[in-house]
Amino acid sequence: MTTKPPHRGGPGKGGRGASRGPKPGGSKSGGSKPGGRPGKPGFGRPERARTGPRSSALDAAQRAARQRGEEGGARAPWSPTGAPAAEDRPPRARTATATPRPPVRPKAPARSAPPSEAEQPTRREQRAAASATLASGVQTLTVAEDEAGMRIDRFLTARFPQLPFTRVQSIVRKGELRVDGKRAKPNDRLEPGMSVRVPPLKLDAEGERPRNPVRDRGDAEFLRSLVLYEDADMMVLNKPFGLAVQGGSGTVRHVDGLLEALTGPDGQKPRLVHRLDKDTAGCLIVAKTRLAAATLAKSFRSRAARKIYWALTAGVPKVRQGRVSTYLAKEEPTDADARMRVAKHGDEGASHALTYYAMVDQAAQKLSWLSFKPVTGRTHQLRAHAAHIGHPIVGDPKYFDVENWTLPGGIQNRLHLLARRIVIPHPRTGQPVDVSAPLPAHMAQSWNLLGFDAARYDPIVDAPET
Repeated sequence: MTTKPPHRGGPGKGGRGASRGPKPGGSKSGGSKPGGRPGKPGFGRPERARTGPRSSALDAAQRAARQRGEEGGARAPWSPTGAPAAEDRPPRARTATATPRPPVRPKAPARSAPPSEAEQPTRREQRAAASATLASGVQTLTVAEDEAGMRIDRFLTARFPQLPFTRVQSIVRKGELRVDGKRAKPNDRLEPGMSVRVPPLKLDAEGERPRNPVRDRGDAEFLRSLVLYEDADMMVLNKPFGLAVQGGSGTVRHVDGLLEALTGPDGQKPRLVHRLDKDTAGCLIVAKTRLAAATLAKSFRSRAARKIYWALTAGVPKVRQGRVSTYLAKEEPTDADARMRVAKHGDEGASHALTYYAMVDQAAQKLSWLSFKPVTGRTHQLRAHAAHIGHPIVGDPKYFDVENWTLPGGIQNRLHLLARRIVIPHPRTGQPVDVSAPLPAHMAQSWNLLGFDAARYDPIVDAPET
């Protein structure tokens, strides 16, 4: 016999638990009374099983289940573990008994978990999405942790590879780019969490260029042939004469584009750390990870990197070793590849440039082999400084303007400037990485014609560092 749970109100007061059957002869003692003595029948019939509100609802559900041919006791309407779906629940019997406790509904399906790291979009997909958004309107970018310390122009170039670098500089110069609501300069550094507002731009839609395995293999082999030093974090390439480092107006083949061939499965490709002019050959550092790129860039900014350049110049300097300290500014501020002029302190766009030089050898008082150690890294710094002291670099189309000067026979009219050597702390170990590049073909030919020995001692090594 099922015992009825306690109820509210007594049977004689019309409470919810009151018996619904008629009272025998108006007697108050004949009904089935909650809490009554067991075994006392009412109306001479066998005593009915006493069921409380919950048991009554359960009985109704079980009866309905038996009518459907199911096992009624298999699923209890209020059971969290055996609760059926809402559409499978039997209709509740409408009774005047106490309202049963609402059944526990099955838990809603959990929200889909965020995509795992493997499902996150690759860097290439992120760049493509950013480029599509850029073409459509204004957007705000958030600087990621691994983009800390990047220059604002390099940040945009990395996020929007289809945007020419000259266009990036134009956007920043005109004040169309805002960082945390303020105007930004091209050399401003970013910190994680900063917001970068990018204006709407109309760009040519960049079609999804299918990867060509044959071309990628050829580009990868070409880059491998240029490697002077490589480890898991960085590599130093021997950039050839005439190969641009980055793309620009009319420039299709460049080092940054060739590095796509070395892109890993996760969409990450090696990154440029610094630049060389298109016609300057020699050591070019490339980072293989974003962390290495940030660390190497800091080494350049803090002037922890040491660079030595070789050049063939017109004339012989009277002072064999010297120091050139000037301010440099662009002749045409709107032109990214404009000539640099010697400016005064305080001139608009003027930056201080410091270079040490030493003469290694000379030929017939007409040509000199000069070695340069730049302390700063301004655009065209060595070329402008060489011209400033009256000894422009042979083959320089922008700064060579010596009157009544003819190129000696056998020497090619190409820029004779080589990024000969670089010493920089390793991005992970901090130990110095010292790499030297050989003379390019046209400079090697000139050295042979003039009798210069490339193994000769270079006095610039002893020049000051600051």
